[in-house]
Amino acid sequence: MNVLKVSKATIAVFVLPCLLFYLALVFVPIIVLIYTSTLDWNGIGASKFIGFDNFVTMFSKDSVFWPAVRRTLTFAVFSMVEIPIALMLAILLNRFTRKPNFLVSSYFMPVILSVVVIGQLWKTIYNPAEMGGMINQILDSVGLHSWTHSWLTEPKFAIYAIYFIALWQYLGYHLLIQFTGIQNIPTEIYEAAKIDGAVGFKADRYITFPLVVPIFKISIVLAFIGSLQSFDMIMVTTGGGPAHATDVIATHMYNMSFLSMKYGYGSSLAVVLIVICLLATVLINTIFSRWERKMS
Repeated sequence: MNVLKVSKATIAVFVLPCLLFYLALVFVPIIVLIYTSTLDWNGIGASKFIGFDNFVTMFSKDSVFWPAVRRTLTFAVFSMVEIPIALMLAILLNRFTRKPNFLVSSYFMPVILSVVVIGQLWKTIYNPAEMGGMINQILDSVGLHSWTHSWLTEPKFAIYAIYFIALWQYLGYHLLIQFTGIQNIPTEIYEAAKIDGAVGFKADRYITFPLVVPIFKISIVLAFIGSLQSFDMIMVTTGGGPAHATDVIATHMYNMSFLSMKYGYGSSLAVVLIVICLLATVLINTIFSRWERKMS
């Protein structure tokens, strides 16, 4: 086989434009954001350098910040709960259905729908019974009227109602990822294991699970980081209310930057969110690297 030999200089010439484009779109805005976080600025007029005062205010005086961090991290943890469910569904679809692609595509449908459509749909489902809310009507019909609630307007339940919407919407996304990973496992491995008596769950334990770990890690990272950045669904359904009960870091950042006109303070919130995302990515990769070494 002929191997095309290319000099490092030639490779650098072709890589450099993409690298510069990536730096301009990712790292330059982050640097600008870090600088903006040190300013007292409304985003329009003159700015004043105040150092780390925004961060001091955030950590010690902002009554919304720490609850928003807790909700954001809880949201991220909840989002990972569906990954094992998606993996088990992918295994069952791959093993017991003749044409699983249709079912996988059906599960994937909510992912391609607009967030506005999904938000309005679930707002209708969560409505009180007298306003046509399906959940409350079902509870009424089975005699569980005491279980009915205004799911999106009661602070105790609103954030968990949004968590459930996110789980429903992205289950098909992770199902597709896991299903594709399982289908890429060579069938010869299962046939050889079958000779040794490894069938059913035993085959999944010793073949499917170890080989699908890299794909599983991708789903975990995407779910966790995506949930840390959750914004659109909350803004469509509750707008962060009632009384900041569903505010996460991203919605708090938006409110401070564009509603309260504290752009410098909003930038400091964005810096914290970036740091959390980086730390979470490093932590997840470290955990899975150790797990892969232990399994190999």
